Amino acid sequence: MRARLALPVALIAAISVAATACDSSGRSTGDPDKKDAPKAASAAADYNPQPYDKIKDGGTYTTVGTFDDQGNPFNVNSTLTASRVWGWYNADAITYSPTGEVQYNPDYYSDVKVSDEGGNQKVTLTINPKAAFNDGTPIDWTAIKATWKANNGSNKAYATSSTDGYDQITSVDRGENDKQAVINFKGANASWSTLFTTFLHPKAASVDNFNKAYVKKAHPEWGAGPYTVGKWDAHSGDITFVRNPKWWGKKGKLDKRVYVNLESTAAVNAFKNGQLDYTSAVDAESLKQVKGLKGTEIRSGGSPFEYSLYFNTKSSVLSETAVRKAIQQSVDRAQIAKIQFQGLDYKEPLPGSAVLYSFQKGYEDNLSAVLTYAPDQAGKTLDSAGWKPGSDGIRTKNGKKLEVGYTLLGDDPLGKATAGAFAAMLKPVGIRLVIKKADDADFSKILSERRFDLFLSGNRSMDPFGARYLCDFYCSDRDSNITGSGTPALDKEIRATTEIADLDEQAAAANKVEQKALQQYAFLPLFSGPSTYAVKKGLANVGATIFYTPLPETVGWEK
Repeated sequence: MRARLALPVALIAAISVAATACDSSGRSTGDPDKKDAPKAASAAADYNPQPYDKIKDGGTYTTVGTFDDQGNPFNVNSTLTASRVWGWYNADAITYSPTGEVQYNPDYYSDVKVSDEGGNQKVTLTINPKAAFNDGTPIDWTAIKATWKANNGSNKAYATSSTDGYDQITSVDRGENDKQAVINFKGANASWSTLFTTFLHPKAASVDNFNKAYVKKAHPEWGAGPYTVGKWDAHSGDITFVRNPKWWGKKGKLDKRVYVNLESTAAVNAFKNGQLDYTSAVDAESLKQVKGLKGTEIRSGGSPFEYSLYFNTKSSVLSETAVRKAIQQSVDRAQIAKIQFQGLDYKEPLPGSAVLYSFQKGYEDNLSAVLTYAPDQAGKTLDSAGWKPGSDGIRTKNGKKLEVGYTLLGDDPLGKATAGAFAAMLKPVGIRLVIKKADDADFSKILSERRFDLFLSGNRSMDPFGARYLCDFYCSDRDSNITGSGTPALDKEIRATTEIADLDEQAAAANKVEQKALQQYAFLPLFSGPSTYAVKKGLANVGATIFYTPLPETVGWEK
């Protein structure tokens, strides 16, 4: 699963830097300290891995967090918040190691068999006999079928996040008994495990419930797992999970798992005051505040996050490919990365793909193959498209000024500095950036309703199969493609890559197609950055985990 970040980058990191940190002289600064830059981003994990029997019974684990507008992670309007909260009271049936190896949870799937029948893949899931939803409904083949039906695209009324993979399944049948699901594919799907990492209660899979039941609500009766909802406060936004008396597996080690609804800028102070057990520290200012605190350790590693600049091709000013290309030619990504990483003692190569990270096998820098930072060329791109410099330096065409909106959420200094840097980069080319303030609470609406010209946001990969998500970013008929770019011909090429059985071959094919997609100039990868956290000592299985999501019952305090 690839989940959209619940918060844009401006709210994830906060750092006081002057907007003038941008070099707007028009010369290329290239990769940050290129000769010293690593060839790939960090793939290190740092989360104090501890076995279940080394964790004490009891205790509370508290972090910043709240529920999302859309709490169903299969829904197109859900974000990373929804996926994280969902995992605390619903099935975590398949997870991945930090490096991406598939891990089946025997509390849900007691046996998994993958076979080939005449070139068509068959997956047989045998479900744990004890597995049941909290309302007493057995977890059986009907839950797998219901999840497939809701997500396969056959019924357009479902606002599904991604149909990829589900649309390759020809049937989900009852096996030897109700506790066995037989999944038949047309052709092969190398990343099939991503489709059933969790599943829906059959009642939750009706169109109405899929789209609306989880809007600012929880449905613990349709959930399953070691924890269930103790408190879901619609007024404060706070959530508490408690042990689930109906759980059949190893019991959760914690008495309570608590999310406190605080602005991210308040999280560091709350951590310093002892209110939180864990907080993000991805910028110099927050890192300085938490480093050296008694009883605290810093855990830092690689990041399956990527932050990008999204171009709304449906807005009048950005409907022109030449304007989008000129903006991308004018953006000094290395300078944006310097602003983000200032004071962090961190370096990475600039990202070149939406779907694979530089530390992954098969990664290629697809962006560099089609785009060069060249402000002087940007001017020529606009000249050719008929945008002439005006007396005030702003270009005009048909009496219209070249003014582009940039939607900025929140109030923190790093977000403002980044916006200022973009404005300084575009000004010499003759583009005026109009910075528009918006509330953090509007994040989902801004994306789903395309209320922006330019918007900086991010994605987190929940699994290692990045090539599978090419369509989510670039297909013209996909709601998750928030830029609105693409063509039917390109869609066809993208979809052909999903049918390649060999993962290496699939990645190679995806790279070729992504180079074409990036020439729409609607999407600009900017940076990933480290995953850095301040954590109270003794907290186990929490931190920089890359692709790993520790099972809820394994999170807790060391004995």
